[in-house]
Parts: sequence; C-alpha cells; structure tokens
Amino acid sequence: MEEKSLNYYLQPCQLKKFKLLRVIIIVITILLLIFRIWFYWPDSYSSTDEPPIREQSPPPQQCGPRTNGRQVSLVAVKETKTILASAYQEHRKGKKEVRVIAVVLRKENAAYRCLFCCLDKLLISESISHSNIHRDHFDFAYGTADIMCPLPSGCETTSHISLISSAAKAEEIRYDVSFLEVKNQEVKSDSLSYKFTVCISTMFDFTNVLQLVQTLEMLQLLGVDRVVIYKTNCSKETQRVLDYYTEKGLVEVIPWSWSRFLKVSRGFMPSLDPGDLHYYGQIPALNDCVYRYMYKSRYVALHDIDELILPQSVNSWSELLPRLEGKYGADKCYMFENNVFPTTVRKPPPASQTLPTQSPGWQNVPGVNILAHLYQEPIIKETDYMRFKIIVNPRAVFSTSVHGLLESQKGCSWVDRNIARMYHTRAPRQPNLKPEQLLYNDRLLSYTDRLIPAVNSVLRESGLLPEDKSH
Repeated sequence: MEEKSLNYYLQPCQLKKFKLLRVIIIVITILLLIFRIWFYWPDSYSSTDEPPIREQSPPPQQCGPRTNGRQVSLVAVKETKTILASAYQEHRKGKKEVRVIAVVLRKENAAYRCLFCCLDKLLISESISHSNIHRDHFDFAYGTADIMCPLPSGCETTSHISLISSAAKAEEIRYDVSFLEVKNQEVKSDSLSYKFTVCISTMFDFTNVLQLVQTLEMLQLLGVDRVVIYKTNCSKETQRVLDYYTEKGLVEVIPWSWSRFLKVSRGFMPSLDPGDLHYYGQIPALNDCVYRYMYKSRYVALHDIDELILPQSVNSWSELLPRLEGKYGADKCYMFENNVFPTTVRKPPPASQTLPTQSPGWQNVPGVNILAHLYQEPIIKETDYMRFKIIVNPRAVFSTSVHGLLESQKGCSWVDRNIARMYHTRAPRQPNLKPEQLLYNDRLLSYTDRLIPAVNSVLRESGLLPEDKSH
C-alpha cells in the first residue's frame, strides 16, 4: 500500500496549526543558538590560549577588593601553592614595581602574571614573574618570598594587585580574582607618624598578660610610640589588654592566621615541630611589618614580647639612637646581645639592694612578673651571638629574618653591651646552671618609679586589678 505523509491525515485547520508550531520551534531554536554563541564567545579571538590584548574592562567591583570594606589578607593564587600576604610599592630599585610578600611551596617553582588595577582598568603583565625565596626558611616546605611586579607602561601607580598562574586561561584572568591593596604609594623621609615602632610576631595561644602589660609600659618609657602585634589567638584577658592599648593608639593588631591554607609549625625545626611553615608565619610577619611602617616610622625594632632592649648609660631610645648612629654609622641595623633572665629562678637581691614595693594584686594576673627575675645567665661563647634582635631604619631594609637582616643597604653592626643590650625574661637557655651561677642585674629597677604605677593603672582600667579603695 502506498505510504501516506502526515499531511494526508491532517485536516486543513490542523495542518495550518502544525505548520505554525513548526515555524515557532525553528525560531526558538535559532534564538537559543544565537544567545549561546553571544554569551560564551570571548571578547576577542586568538588562535592561542593567550589573550591578544592586555587591557580589559573588568566586571563591576572586580578591580579591587570585594569584601564590603573589610581588609583583604592572605590571597591564594589558583593553580599554585602560593599565598599572598601583602603588597607594597617599591621605590628604591630604580624602576617602578610592586613587591608582593608571599609564602610559597619552595619546590614548586611557580610562574605568575601580575594583575594591576590602574585607573579602574585591569592591566595584565606581559612578562612572567617568579618568586625570590628568602634563604631563611628553617627547612620547612614553605618559605617567605618576594614576587616583583614591574608596572606596565602607561600605569604610573596601581591601587590594587593580584597574581595568577602564568598558565591561567583568559576567563580565569577576568573572573574570580581577589586583590591586595598596594601600600607605600608615597616616599617619605621626614614628618613620619612615629619615631619608634616595635614589631612583635607572632602571638599565639597567648596568656602571659602581666608581662605583656609590663613590656608595653616599658616600651613607652623607652620612647616607643607604636607596637604592631601579629596575632593568631590569645586568651580573653589578653584580648582585653590589646583592646585597651588599641583604643589608646599604641597598639595595632594584625590578624595573622595561616591555618586555613597550611599546617603551621609551633616551633623552629620541622623534625621537632612538624608543619608546612615556620613558627606561625613569623618571617612573613616581620617582613610585612618592616614594609608596613617603612614610611611611617623613623626606626623599627624587631623583637618579642618577652624582650626589652635597654640602654645602659641613658634612659631612652631617643637618647640611645643618636649615639649608635654616631658610633656605627646611620641607616645601619643595630644588633643587641641577648641576655637571658630565667623565669625558673626567684632569688632575693643581694643584701645591699631593696626591691620596690609592688602591688599584691599582680599575683592574680596571669603571666610573668619581670621585676621578680633579676638574675641572668652568664654570656658564654656558644650563645654569645645567638638570638639577638635589632633596631633598624626600615627604609634601608629589603628583607629580614628572625635574627638579623637578609638584605639591606648598609649592613649591620653589633652594639657594645656596655652601651645597650637585650633583656630576655623567659625559660632558661642554660637549664643546668645552679642559682648561684646566675648574675644579678638591677638595670630594670631604675624604671620602677614610673613603671609600677603605670602597670597598676592599666590593669585597673582593663578590669584585671581591683580598684584601689584607699583613696
């Protein structure tokens, strides 16, 4: 039997409806194809994976932070094991570039392209950047690094910067990138905000409240007007003290937690304290602090909360530093001998000495009382030049480590211990010493007339010491 078409069986009215439906389906199909091609087609075509142009108009709010005003920190670079900490304009190398302080997997040898926010346009570097890994990494898998990004032509300054893997695709360049603010836009050598800044890193699991207050008050007596603390975590009593000093304008607290990216070590040796990164990210914190205050502070000191650099013949750093510059030269890094006062030993002073009266309430404040530990370990050859700390002109520094600088313009000089030295109140370094082998040193007592009332005032105002009802 002859095969009939579908139209043979349809009535004329039905046939018209069928034809109309078919036309509608064809039109819709064509429109969907046009929309798909338009939506997914790149802005410009190239036969290679590299975008043919280096200037792009980013989507709204992409060129810059996307955090509703919150501070951007610790940006991970996709397709690499690199984490970006901060970015600073570098003015001292003879060319316009941005220094990105980062933590990198040392064995990876990643390559990057730099993304610049320049006048609200996104510029992508033509050249490839690599990391310069600092030599002090203590054999941990990750180390601190500088990644230098030369500014592209036509871009005098950049407000924000980010990095991508050099292998990233064009669509990855344009979308889903987090940026860091570029600081140090202007060079300043005078009219600086602070004279002495102390960088303290890193604060973790911290409960040593009494020594924290004593140290911060001692630093102010020495002339310090800014203290920067890189904090991972601390007790609630510590936080009350930090809030108090932050409100007073002395302390700046930088949140410093790498645990969402890496397993941080609690110590200095991978074999004893396993982890990816040395001591809660101490080295990137110190480098960040030097650059953060490069054009804010005349001098920067790098030491811990249990350390104090004390002049021996004058009473303040304001008097000390001109002497150091005159003796050793200006713009140097000054290295101070480490003298340990073990907290495991409590001895009364010699018969000829009398300790000043201290508040009995200090016994109820958690932490070490530095005025109760005035006996120091003798300096021996094995430890004479170990674990020293420094005061520097930050504008003469390129990179630093925990003890001393890695790269600077004028190098470092040891300070004569009779001019100044560091007092380190902590667990013993020479635990086998007998108490009678320790040496009495009462230099700290010369500050007690001002120190004790200041500490009492802070503890009361922080709610850690009962109010004095006798007045």
